[in-house]
Amino acid sequence: MKILVASDKFKGSLTAAEACAAIAEGLREGFAGGDHEICCLPIADGGDGIADTLTNAAGGEWTSTMVRGPLGVPVTAGYGLIDEGKTAVIEMAAASGLALLGESPLDPLRASSYGTGELIRDAIARGVTEVLLGIGGSATNDGGTGMALALGYRFLDEAGDDLTDLPASLDRVARLLRPDGFPCPKVTVACDVTNPLLGPRGCTAVYGPQKGISPEAFALHEARLARLVVAAGERGERASLTPGAGAAGGLGFGAMIFLDATLVPGFDLVADRIGLVDAVQWADLVLTGEGRLDHQSLEGKGPHGVVTLARTSGKATAAFCGSLGDAALESAFGPIAEIRDPHLSLAENMADGARLLRAAARTFATALP
Repeated sequence: MKILVASDKFKGSLTAAEACAAIAEGLREGFAGGDHEICCLPIADGGDGIADTLTNAAGGEWTSTMVRGPLGVPVTAGYGLIDEGKTAVIEMAAASGLALLGESPLDPLRASSYGTGELIRDAIARGVTEVLLGIGGSATNDGGTGMALALGYRFLDEAGDDLTDLPASLDRVARLLRPDGFPCPKVTVACDVTNPLLGPRGCTAVYGPQKGISPEAFALHEARLARLVVAAGERGERASLTPGAGAAGGLGFGAMIFLDATLVPGFDLVADRIGLVDAVQWADLVLTGEGRLDHQSLEGKGPHGVVTLARTSGKATAAFCGSLGDAALESAFGPIAEIRDPHLSLAENMADGARLLRAAARTFATALP
């Protein structure tokens, strides 16, 4: 049997590459003879992990630079260089992610995507001709204005004065000025959500609470982003309605307005870059997984993309997860192995993720012919 292991990360526990390796090791331990081939192909969607996955798949190199974190505290953020250094693979979470806040209180009026702009600026200085930007896991709700400031954009109020304390003064933005001679490379944004910028499915309503936006403050933050749309003119109105515009606190919108970016489903971008279609065609059985499988996993997430691709090609599928939200998902994924130990705390399960995943794969393998 030819087995493809194409797992996403188990967030907070295992990278996609580590998860694939644990599954493959468990399978080998569980086989009682038989001639089985195993191919590991770590995957990602538009969230954190895409830079690592694409850089490793392409045999690229990793570089890093000091940037402003979401609340202005300096952080060291890395990104990948592939295609002989011509393409940068950047995750906004590395510079502007929620995880970078640590114990700092959430502050949606200050949290900025400025550091993401600094990463792009660093890549441009290295002469890249293309940027692949993964957006997800953000601490921000600034519509990408911080990123734009770092790249030289100016934001003016009604009097024509510069606004430099974005996003705090986002409600005063009246005009946007693009920097002269801005050497922007081709930018492709990988999204794992389809939310527009505004409205009941927009970034403030859906993702605002995790950024610290209380229900009482929804209208304020919605109005701030609406002001940015007006300042961007007719193009801003169109961009705000684009699926994915609301990703990462509106960074999807900002990437379109400030970087002339194209938004694509993150899984599709990764699948194309790592040769997933050919790998699925090779396999008899396709295994995938991620930290949690629930009904949100059916909305553009990597494992569901793997299974959909595999089933279209008539391949058998199964999945592993840290926790399972609904056993009914087996109709979508095939057999699902939930690896968590109910006798352990969440922290203990995550710390022991590799062993638990390996054991689940070993058990799964014993049932294979």
